[in-house]
Formats: sequence, structure tokens, C-alpha cells
Amino acid sequence: MVAAAVVAFVYGIWRLRGRKTRNPDLPPRWGVLFGYACLAGLSHILLDYTTSYGVRPFWPFSERWISWDIVFIVEPILLVALVLGLTLPTLFSLINQEIGARQKNPPGRIAATIALVVTFAFWGLCDFEHRRAVGALEAITYRGADAVRVSAFPYAMNPFRWYGVAETPAFFATMNVNSLTPEVDPEGKMQIRYKPEETPITLAAKKSYLGRVYLSWAQYPITETEQLDTDPADNSRPAYLVRLRDLRYAYPGQNSPRATLGARVFLTRDLRVVSEQFGGRSAPDRDSPKP
Repeated sequence: MVAAAVVAFVYGIWRLRGRKTRNPDLPPRWGVLFGYACLAGLSHILLDYTTSYGVRPFWPFSERWISWDIVFIVEPILLVALVLGLTLPTLFSLINQEIGARQKNPPGRIAATIALVVTFAFWGLCDFEHRRAVGALEAITYRGADAVRVSAFPYAMNPFRWYGVAETPAFFATMNVNSLTPEVDPEGKMQIRYKPEETPITLAAKKSYLGRVYLSWAQYPITETEQLDTDPADNSRPAYLVRLRDLRYAYPGQNSPRATLGARVFLTRDLRVVSEQFGGRSAPDRDSPKP
């Protein structure tokens, strides 16, 4: 559906421009155009898959999120390579028109090829270093406890520096990893976060709509409960705030309550959800009174 809509949109623009081609009577190759539109959509999914945010490629048949975790969500190196591959051919084409030079090949082929080579080479390097970082995290114990699972998440512009998260039965350990050495926690600033005890308040927050969606996406979720100042006789106002955080985004120096890609659920004293917020956006529960 999306690919067909893209083809129709591009064809409409082409018709509005007056069908400027060498042979205006040449019929469109719909199959080829549809294939290119599908390729564009799949390449977008691939770009998102390489990040730690992840994708749901099989939705609505499967709600499972998958991610490669090798590239930062906004990677400047790839952005520069792709932008140059898009803009330089236009610049060189204008220069050739000014000097009257002829172009033998379609404009942009060389630049696009170089941009793709740089992208795949960078992915290959990041994947290799990511495996080294994960291997280093798996090779050690954390305060005498073996890790149940470990993950390494990328920093921007540095494929040799990773943010590591290790889960043990009792706590989470977060630290940086140097994959070039490789060395775990080279700065000696490992942080230990004990798993919070489940309470009726946190369970109610997790059962809310936002809580269910957030937990289906988060890889290392933790909760933080705060009791709000409110009138004990007023049961329509929020009395508890439950923060949901995913430790894969708790990079060192990001310990504010409104952390990156965090969620908040407000509940009354009888544990009814009155408001749900993801980041800076609010999505009140339609069946609950507003705070």
C-alpha cells in the first residue's frame, strides 16, 4: 500500500511537470517503479534496525521489537556520507553545465556508490566492535554475580566506545566499554541499580495502556515511584507518580527524572490511572478523570 502510494505520488509530480523525458510517449514501467518503492521502504527499516531503538518489521502479525544496536540513533558520520552523496552530484552537474562538459553516465551514480560503500563499511566496523564489547561484558562478573544477560549500546561518532548494561538476578550494572582494548569500565565509574520491589502501585502502572506498550518495547525497564502531595480526602487527584525508564538510554550523565525516552504514569490513591505521559507528550486515559 505504502509503496503503491509513493509510486502514484511520484508519477503525479512527473505528469504535473509536463512529462519531461527524452521520449514522452514511453509508457511507465510500473513493476520497476513499484520495486524501487519497496526497496526504499525496506532500506528505511534497515536503517532503523541498526540503531538501539529497533523496529517491528512483522507488525501487525508480531509485536516483537528487534534491533542490531550497532549505530547511534542519529549518527553524524552516516548523515554526512548520505548528504554528500545526495548533494555533490547536483553541484557537479551545475558545474558541468557551466563549462559545457558532457556527462556519459547518469548523474549521481559514483557519489551514490561511494555513500553506500561508506555506509556498509561503517556498519561492518561497528558490528565487529559491538561483538567485542559484548564479549568483554560477558567475560566478567559483577560484584561476584554472573550476568543473566548483557548488552552494548553505541555512542555517536565513536565505534570504539560503548555503553554497557549487565543484568544480574538482583541488580543492573551500567558502565562504559572500550572495545578497542577491550576493557570494561575503563573510567572506574560503574553504577549499580538494584531492582525495585514490585508493589501494587508499580503493578497498576505497568497494567496501564502506556505501561503495557512501554514494557513491550523496553529492554531493561526499571520503575521509580514517587508519592505526590495531595489532599487525602480528594481521590480524584493523582497521588502517585510511577516513572518507567529503559536503562539502555540511561547513558552516564543522563539521570534526570525526565530521562530520554522515559514514561510517566499518574495514579490516584485507589490506583486508578489519571494520566500517562511519554517524554514531553501527554496522553490522558479517556476512562479516567483528568488531574
